[in-house]
Amino acid sequence: MTGYQIFWPLLAHVALVYGLYALLGQRRAKMVRAGKIAKSDYRENRDEPAESLAVKNCLANQFELPVLFYACCILLYVTEADNLVAVALAWLFVALRYAHAAIHVTSNDLRYRSPIFAAGYLVLAAMWVWLAGWMAMG
Repeated sequence: MTGYQIFWPLLAHVALVYGLYALLGQRRAKMVRAGKIAKSDYRENRDEPAESLAVKNCLANQFELPVLFYACCILLYVTEADNLVAVALAWLFVALRYAHAAIHVTSNDLRYRSPIFAAGYLVLAAMWVWLAGWMAMG
């Protein structure tokens, strides 16, 4: 492929991050308007209400495992290993991140969230194995 197809899933993940920031702002504003927390409490990192804490934690998750996703996508492109298999795996990883985030900011039920996280973890591992195999064969 070696076009820019590998970067579309990456940009889709960036959209998820921006969406989560917007959701966090909305939920925090709602808590302030409801009088559940003072605006200054956010500045001081005091106890955050559960409604916005789930979004804050979900947002933090987007800067953990996905960092390896970004690195892998860039390396797949640089090594010209960004073929149909790699792009499909990248899209699958991002779809799983969206599903994980949706559960995280709604029910936050670990019965559903954990297996989806594990699936994303394995898909990302497959991307790295694909890259390593490509480099070993090349």
